[in-house]
Amino acid sequence: MRKIHPDARRHQQGIALIAVLWIVAALSIIVTGVVHSVRSEVRLINHTRQAVEGVALGEAAIALVLQDFSVRPQRPTQLMQIDVAYLGHAMQVEIIPLSGLIDINSAPAPLLTSLYIVAGAKDAAAAVALAEATVQVRSERDARGREKGFEAAQDLLRVPGFTFDLYARLSPLITAEAQGAGGKVNPQAASKEVLAVLAQGNLALANDLAAQRANGTADIDTTGLNAPFIGNLASSRYKLQARVALADGMQVVVSRSIDLRPDSRSGLPWRIFNAEHWTQAVPVTGV
Repeated sequence: MRKIHPDARRHQQGIALIAVLWIVAALSIIVTGVVHSVRSEVRLINHTRQAVEGVALGEAAIALVLQDFSVRPQRPTQLMQIDVAYLGHAMQVEIIPLSGLIDINSAPAPLLTSLYIVAGAKDAAAAVALAEATVQVRSERDARGREKGFEAAQDLLRVPGFTFDLYARLSPLITAEAQGAGGKVNPQAASKEVLAVLAQGNLALANDLAAQRANGTADIDTTGLNAPFIGNLASSRYKLQARVALADGMQVVVSRSIDLRPDSRSGLPWRIFNAEHWTQAVPVTGV
């Protein structure tokens, strides 16, 4: 029988120990990766569940506001916020008459230029070029010779030079569905951000007008706004946005575009013609 020299035996034992240590290390890495993956999946599932619940709560809040509107003798004529409580959740629903938004289908080029400068942070030359491109795209004609226009605000992304980041900044201020506004904006229904566009960047004036409206002033002084941009048209069309806070510092925004004229097909006293929702960080206030 062949004898193994002690040094050789120790060498073999050392190699075996190293192999075992490598195996243990590899298993530790695998286990750590699996645990991390499982935790990530659990967080994703939990976030998705919260988001789905948030959308359902937002839809319920909007339905409660619409039910209240259906029994009121008068429709809201200006931008307003309503606090809604449902199933123990406190939510806020913002009511925006579409006449208080900038209609990308009918806004004249100078108003679009002001929009791109004030809200889009474009320089004057770039804003003028983008406004002209916007008018050109919406004026394209279909096979029947009719102007195609924009079916939804997202269609602005068809305009050459229009980025998603720019759209994200402008989306709260615009609509493609106002109908009949003639490209003008009703200041009583406009947000501070839209008022700033109408004031061509005069933020102090926009804040003052918003404060007048919040204090219940019946007729706010709009003499400082660009007169060709403004009108007093009322609309039966509104955008309702419900904000639902999630547990992780995020919120779900549920948006519905509503026409308060009865819908003969569904039998409801209103018609929903656009619906979307998204998740975003809760805005930091007081900074």
